Amino acid sequence: MALTITNLSKTYPNGTQALRGVNLTIPTGMFGLLGPNGAGKSSLMRTIATLQDADTGSILLDDLDVLRDKEAVRRVLGYLPQEFGVYPKVSAEELLDHFATLKGIASGRERKEMVAALLHQTNLYDVRKKYVGGYSGGMKQRFGIAQALLGNPRLIIVDEPTAGLDPAERNRFHNLLSEIGEDRVVILSTHIVSDVSDLCRHMAIINKGEVLLTGDPLQVMQALRGRVWRKLIEKAELPALQASEQVISSRLFAGKTVVHVLADAAPDSGFEAVSPDLEDVYFSEIKNSELPVR
Repeated sequence: MALTITNLSKTYPNGTQALRGVNLTIPTGMFGLLGPNGAGKSSLMRTIATLQDADTGSILLDDLDVLRDKEAVRRVLGYLPQEFGVYPKVSAEELLDHFATLKGIASGRERKEMVAALLHQTNLYDVRKKYVGGYSGGMKQRFGIAQALLGNPRLIIVDEPTAGLDPAERNRFHNLLSEIGEDRVVILSTHIVSDVSDLCRHMAIINKGEVLLTGDPLQVMQALRGRVWRKLIEKAELPALQASEQVISSRLFAGKTVVHVLADAAPDSGFEAVSPDLEDVYFSEIKNSELPVR
């Protein structure tokens, strides 16, 4: 099973071009869509989820035309949007049963069994009688995955699912996502690089509506081997270094600034070679995409 996106473009009425000729092939398993805020990730997710039309292009889930046969797509789709609202004074058990009814699961017995199984899977069964409005952020996200799994969908979309979660809840959510991503297409849209490096066997980086890079995270990191250099500098030295070298990232450490530079050789003797990680790949691609065209 695969989701194939071909030449997909979308411009909003205000003139913002959110998607620019996007081409992607997304296989079974966890697929990471990585990009900064405003890169076009949510626009792409909403289009795949049949919530908005594209201007040009096509999307196929195997032989199912996503843009033309929206009702058929919705029957096999699970979706956890970035902003997931809940009825605050309804229990998780009742709300999940309501969503199952809306999903077309008519049998009360089937709904009861499905709801119980999903609450167990998302580790919410012990708090199933509690109002969802009283859940923590991580519990709400796990409830969101439970509703996305109703009806055993072939395609699942999760948009910025771990933003705002504490480390413990993020780990729980990662474990849950890894369980569900083995036999269906799961698209994880995020700006958090570690979400993709921890979970995904395939990925793409997107910025300004364009796909910059696709591949296996391990392979795209290997492509930068021998070209990433690190140095600890004073903050005041950063502007001069940025003017002379391709600085792909900088962060504070113990009152100083750690910089990563992309270069074929060490810029000076103070730099040391480091093994590239997915953040280096991500920042180098984003930086390159934002350089002025000459």
